[in-house]
Amino acid sequence: MGRWSSFADVTLSRRTLLASTAAATVAGVVSGCGSTTPSAPHIPAQATGDAGGRTPVRRLATAETREGFAAAGAPAVVQIVAHPDDDLFFMNPDVVQNLSAGIPVTSVYVTDGGSFGVNGIPGRPTPEPDIPAYISSRQQGLRQAYALMLGARLFTPWERSVLPLPGGRTAEVNRLEYGGRTAELIFLNLRMHAKNGARTVNLTRLWSTPGVTLPTQPAPESTVQQKYTYTRKDLIETLVFLLSRRKPTLVRTLDPDPDTQLHDERHPRGSDQHGFSDHPDHTAAGLFAWRALAEWGGRTGRGTQAPAFQTESFRGYYNQRWPKNLPPATVALKALYLNAYGGDPSWECGNTSGCGDYAFGQDAVLRSMKGWARSTHRRYPNSGPKAVAGAGGALTVYGVLGTRLARWTGDLSGRQSPPEDLAGGPLAPSISVVRTKDGRDLVFALRFSALEGTAGANRREIVMLRQRSAGGAFESSWVSLGSPESRPWRTRLTGPPTAVLGSDGRVHVFARNGAKSVSSRILGTDGEWSPWVTLPAGRIQEGLSATVDGRGLIHLFGTSANWVEHWSQRTPTGELRKGTRRFAHQPGDVPDAITAPDGSVLLGYRSVASDEVIIERLAAGRAKRWTTVAKPQMAGYGRVSLVDGRTASSGNGVMAVPAGIREDLAYEISGGHTSAVGTRTPMLTVGTAAALTVGTDTPVSVTMGLDGAPRITRLRDIRTS
Repeated sequence: MGRWSSFADVTLSRRTLLASTAAATVAGVVSGCGSTTPSAPHIPAQATGDAGGRTPVRRLATAETREGFAAAGAPAVVQIVAHPDDDLFFMNPDVVQNLSAGIPVTSVYVTDGGSFGVNGIPGRPTPEPDIPAYISSRQQGLRQAYALMLGARLFTPWERSVLPLPGGRTAEVNRLEYGGRTAELIFLNLRMHAKNGARTVNLTRLWSTPGVTLPTQPAPESTVQQKYTYTRKDLIETLVFLLSRRKPTLVRTLDPDPDTQLHDERHPRGSDQHGFSDHPDHTAAGLFAWRALAEWGGRTGRGTQAPAFQTESFRGYYNQRWPKNLPPATVALKALYLNAYGGDPSWECGNTSGCGDYAFGQDAVLRSMKGWARSTHRRYPNSGPKAVAGAGGALTVYGVLGTRLARWTGDLSGRQSPPEDLAGGPLAPSISVVRTKDGRDLVFALRFSALEGTAGANRREIVMLRQRSAGGAFESSWVSLGSPESRPWRTRLTGPPTAVLGSDGRVHVFARNGAKSVSSRILGTDGEWSPWVTLPAGRIQEGLSATVDGRGLIHLFGTSANWVEHWSQRTPTGELRKGTRRFAHQPGDVPDAITAPDGSVLLGYRSVASDEVIIERLAAGRAKRWTTVAKPQMAGYGRVSLVDGRTASSGNGVMAVPAGIREDLAYEISGGHTSAVGTRTPMLTVGTAAALTVGTDTPVSVTMGLDGAPRITRLRDIRTS
C-alpha cells in the first residue's frame, strides 16, 4: 500500500463501513513524538478520602444560575488533540463513521507535531533534522488521510485559509467538502519542545508551571507565517473560542488522567511520561480541552443556557497494556488511513516539504509491536445514557450534556420532556443511577473538582445528587463522596462510579482506584456512609458492571488483561469477596451483567480482537460454575449492553445491544441461535446503550444521538429477521 494509486480509487459501501467500524471511540496517540519528560511535580498530601478512616461527606454548593440547555444545532464533532495523527490512531474508526454519515468533523491540533524534526524512512539512513519541514509533511499526511475518509482522491486540493483568534493570533484552517461531507483541520502549531530561558518547555509545563510560555512554529507552506506566543490562559481562551465558533454537539478529547504504569522490558518508557503510560502532550492536551469544556459549559448568568454537547475521551499509548479490542476488518480500515497519513517520499503530493509521516506508511502500523492501531478504547467505557423505568411505561433518562447532569422524563409512546439542567459539572460522561426502595433516584458521577494544573489543584471526586421524593425534584446541592485515593494527584486515577441497590436496601458504590483495583462505599439504611474500603485483589480496566442475583446477592465484574474479575456477596448483608475468576475466554473489552428472571446472572463481553461476543451464565444459588450460553458475531467493538428478552409468551432469551453507529440495533440470542433486530435507517449514537425491561416484558434500548437527545426504541417493534 506504499503508492498513492493504492488509495486513489478506494471505495467502501456504507454497509461495509458500518459492519467494519460499527461502534464508537478511540484513544488519542501521537506517533514519532520522542521526548524526555520531567518527573511528576511533587503534590503535598491533602486528604480527600481515607480508606481506613471515616471519610467525610461534604455538600457542594450549587450557585449555578442557568436557564436549562440551549437547543442543539445540527450534529457536529470537534476533536481536540495534541499532535497530527492522534485522531487517526486513537479516535478512529469513529472519525470515519461520522464523516461517512455526513457529520462535519473539525480537528484541532494543539502542537506543531515537529518533535525533533526527523522524518525517518524505514530501512533508510536517518535524515537531517528539519522541524518546519516535518511539521508540513505531517500536515500533508493528515490532508491525505482525511481526503480518503471523505471518499475523495488522496491528493485532492484543500481550501487553506487564515482564522483570526483571540489576542490577535491566527491559525491555519484546512477545509475540504466532498460528496456532502466536510472535514476541517485547525493547526495552532504550539512547539512540542521550546526554550524558555535556560529551560526546555513543552505543553505539560505550559499547563502546570506558572509563567511558562510556548511559541508557535509555522510550516513553510502554511498560510500563516507569523509566530505567536501562548500562555496557559491564552490557550484555554483559544480553545473556548473555537468551541463557541463551531458549537459542536460532540467533543472528543484525549485522556486527561491516564493509567499509572510500571515500565519494564516489555513496556519500555519510550515517550511515556514519568509514572503514566501515555505521552505527556496527550495528557496536557486532554487537561486543556477539559478546562475549556468546563468553562464553555459552566458559564453562568441571567438568561444563559448551557450548551448541549456531549463528550468522549480516548486512551493513548497505554492501549498496548490491555487486550486488543478491534476486529480484523476494523484494524484494516484504521491501517488504510494511517498508510495514507504516513505516505511515501516518492509520492507527488504537491507539498514541497514532504508527503506524510513516513515512519507510519506502508503498513508499518500493522508491523508495530505497540499495536496502537489494533485498539480503540474509551477512557470512560460506561459513558452514555442511564434509564429507570416506572409504572405505566414511564421512563426517566439521565445523561451528561455540557458537562452537566441532564434529566428527561417521558414514556414508551415517544413523548419526552426537554432536558432538565441538574448542574453538578464539570462531570465525566459516565454516570450511574440507583432507584431506592422508596422510589427516589440517586445519581452518581465523577467530577473534575479542580482543573488548575498547579500542585494540589487538579483533583477528581465521586459526587451524588439525591431526589427529594419519588418522581419529584432533586435536592439543591450535590454531595461529595470524596475519592478512594488520599493524595490529590492520585484522585485523578479514580474511575467513574458504578452503583447498585442491594436487596437489604443499602446502596453500594464502586470505583476503580489508582492501583487498578476496586474501592467501595456503602450508604446504609440509616443514611450514613461507610468509609472507602478496597475490595480483595484484582487488576482491572476501567468499566465495572454490577447486578443482584435471585438470592439477593450482589455480583461485581471487571475485565483484566486476560480474564474477567468477579466479586460477590455470600449473604445479602455481607461484604463482597473474590468470586469466580474466568479464564475460559480472554475479554477484549469491558463487561455488562444482568439478572435473568430465573435468578441467574448473565454476563456479556467482547472477545479479544474479534467480532465475537461471549454470553455466559452463572446459575442462581451457590453455584460457582459458569456456562457459555452463546458466542454470537456482532459487528463493531466496545461494550455490549444486555437486556433480558424473555416473555411468558415467547420464551426468547437475552438481547445484546452493541455501541455506536449501526444498522443492527440489537441481537436476540435464544437456544444457541442469534438473530438481528434492526432498522433500515442507520443510527448515530454516542456512548453505550442503556438496555432495560419496561413493565413485565418490553425490552427497551435507550441511546443518545449526536444531537444530544435520547432515542428510545422498543426492540421487539423493529424486528427484521
